[in-house]
Amino acid sequence: MEICRDDWFSFRFLLLLRSFLLEAAVCEAAFIPLNWEPDAPKRNNFIIMSQASKDFFKSNVLGHPAGLFILFFTEMWERFSYYGMRILLVIFLTAAVLDGGWGWERETALALFGTYASLVYLTPIVGGYLADHFIGYRRAVVIGATIMTLGHASMALEDVFNAHFFLYLGLALLVIGNGFFKPNMTSIISEMYKDHPEKKDGAYTIFYMGVNAGAFLGILLCGYLGEKLGWGWGFGLAGIFMFFGMLQFYFASDMFGEISKSAKEKKRDALDAGLSHGEDTSGFVDADDKPNPFTLVDKIWAGLVTVAGLTWLLSDPYSKITGSELFNFSVGKMNGSDFVFVLILLALMGLLLSRISRYSSKVVRDRMYAVIIFAFFVIFFWMAFEQAGGSMNIFARDYTNRVLTGNSIWIFNLVNTLLTVVPLVILTYVLVRLFQETFSHYALSNVILATSFVIIWGIVIWMLKREYSQETTEVAATWFGILNSFFIIALPSGGRASTILRRLSNTVLA
Repeated sequence: MEICRDDWFSFRFLLLLRSFLLEAAVCEAAFIPLNWEPDAPKRNNFIIMSQASKDFFKSNVLGHPAGLFILFFTEMWERFSYYGMRILLVIFLTAAVLDGGWGWERETALALFGTYASLVYLTPIVGGYLADHFIGYRRAVVIGATIMTLGHASMALEDVFNAHFFLYLGLALLVIGNGFFKPNMTSIISEMYKDHPEKKDGAYTIFYMGVNAGAFLGILLCGYLGEKLGWGWGFGLAGIFMFFGMLQFYFASDMFGEISKSAKEKKRDALDAGLSHGEDTSGFVDADDKPNPFTLVDKIWAGLVTVAGLTWLLSDPYSKITGSELFNFSVGKMNGSDFVFVLILLALMGLLLSRISRYSSKVVRDRMYAVIIFAFFVIFFWMAFEQAGGSMNIFARDYTNRVLTGNSIWIFNLVNTLLTVVPLVILTYVLVRLFQETFSHYALSNVILATSFVIIWGIVIWMLKREYSQETTEVAATWFGILNSFFIIALPSGGRASTILRRLSNTVLA
């Protein structure tokens, strides 16, 4: 059984463009701001931003500003939709036509999934750049969430009209929307805690719990509905909660004020306030460093590498779906696809080395080498991680005995109930605490969030009641995917989870 090979070839393109894009984004944007002047004296120019950051800490939910938990639940619903769809995609594509699937071969389904996942990792670079320089974080998040909602709706329509076009359109919209949404949520947190670095680690721990809570619930519920009721139910549920997440963020987004603005807007506000320059760059730009702008040759070179790389990435599913090889040639013992990959990789490395050598500061050059090294090794982690949405799903469905009878059903139902209800109780407690701080100012956002939780509780109760009434049951193949998210929440974040549990028990006992 060869079910991992195509994930490897689809994911290796991450190595191809990620280093270049990070090099461009990190050095040109993070290390050297657009409005930096080598001879500018130190100024405390972001008074507006500092005040906005301090205002956040006037509200308190579990020791953090209420705004963090707006982001927590927004990200939770986005991850609900992402992982809910992701857990179903390969199983749906490889399911028999009589079962409502497409009846694809495994390697074809994995090729499409691998390309989709690769693009999901790449587009945030573009979305982050656009938000930083033009549209701001808040608008980027809303735009991304709206596009992803349309993507999930399109995938649900595939089940209604039985037209493959809707699934391809849905995947494309999800890739584009993710590019706007994903990088800018964490950027807002970074700006919120700019004047409170001692709290930033705790904030990201809480935020990461939201990520995994959303993944847990999305895999559990979308997977269950998709396998038990119909694929369209699973894809549609993912879209519904993406929509709820977008609405609850949109109607509470005013609280982020200056923090969610783009660099261009911040500079304009600073000028309006009588400040002649942007932020003080002395903390992260070396005194002897100079900008390293892209030359015309760099831009052409980068453009060619990007176009060639994307073409190579899309060629894998294209060739398997259509039966027509895009690179239908060979060079020696290498097939056309591998030969093109080697050429692109060499061109990329040449561009990287050329640009790094032109930075005047050794510190910046060392930073770039570090980014490249980390980018290389992290590829292998994510390549393995994404097997959870592909080959591991196939293994769970086709090579695992999932039929339960007798006492086994009761044991499974008990475990399933605890795994489902306990996290939901904790999340509901956090929701109540958020209401106490924000309902008077953002009532509509809170009502939307409460509605989404009522629906979740309704689906969970229905699912558990349905399972308890069965004398014989088959565990959903997607169910095994929840364990990863559960253990990430329970083990690495155990301190934070135990704190929430302790406060919850104190509230109940009181």
